[in-house]
Amino acid sequence: MLNKKLLVIAAACLLLSACGPKTDQVPSDSNEKISSQAQPKKETEDKVAASQSTQATDNKSDIGSGTNVPSSDSQDQTSTVPEIKYHMNKVYNIVPNGDGIDKKVVLLTFDDGPKNKEWINGIIDVLDKHKAKAIFFVNGYRIKENPDLLKLIHDRGQPIGNHSWDHISLKSQPLSKVKKQIEDVQKLVKELTGETPVFFRPPFGEGGDVGRKVAKENKLLYMTWSNGSLDWTLKNKDKNSNPDKVIKNVLDQLHPGANILMHELPWTVEALDTLLTKLEEKGYSFVNPASISTETAADLNK
Repeated sequence: MLNKKLLVIAAACLLLSACGPKTDQVPSDSNEKISSQAQPKKETEDKVAASQSTQATDNKSDIGSGTNVPSSDSQDQTSTVPEIKYHMNKVYNIVPNGDGIDKKVVLLTFDDGPKNKEWINGIIDVLDKHKAKAIFFVNGYRIKENPDLLKLIHDRGQPIGNHSWDHISLKSQPLSKVKKQIEDVQKLVKELTGETPVFFRPPFGEGGDVGRKVAKENKLLYMTWSNGSLDWTLKNKDKNSNPDKVIKNVLDQLHPGANILMHELPWTVEALDTLLTKLEEKGYSFVNPASISTETAADLNK
């Protein structure tokens, strides 16, 4: 009997609870208001997130394209660019810009490539061994035949110079032809490497006034040389003695600031390690072309 009374009481309590006010629920219109108030905040957060994502992507693109992006290590990145310490004088020697800069330097250059992968790698292996940089003056027609060899020089960290398209004497050519000989090389090197040459050497050292004018218009430093290895005069039949001749020719003309002309030739490749070792033993170091001003000698000596 008692149990039946308890059941009745419990049922009554449940009925009262179901019919009473629902204080823990919010009317449906209030839910909509809260939702509409929260939406602008969510949209703002989404826009901020999207903006941050876009900025991060843009920063990556800038870094990839070589654009300076402000960052904690941006100073370290810019500090790797060599300081301009030297200029070239009227007789094509490399001269310090002021006191306290080493005068006992030589500039290494190689003309008439790119020709041969083995020779190029041989030259650059020796340059790397001696922590040296050299300008590789290239011809357009050879680049057209061997674009991968140009990329090899660039990818191995050596600067590329303009040596005209066809390796012809420019001094008696009309302006239009000289422009094409020089500017077509500029365009092709830029297309293949992403960088435009800043040094120009006319074939045979014969650029004439027109060659100088076109070089200057293209922001190229015009140069010939002040120390010729004469490696181009040597014959294959004397290949065993040729390396020694290359070394002797350079050392006989050696002087501070010497602008040394060599070529992509097998005996020059063979001679190079011994030559650079002998230069170091005489107290010479190898100037980085990137530390040479590209202003013309005439401008610097006004």
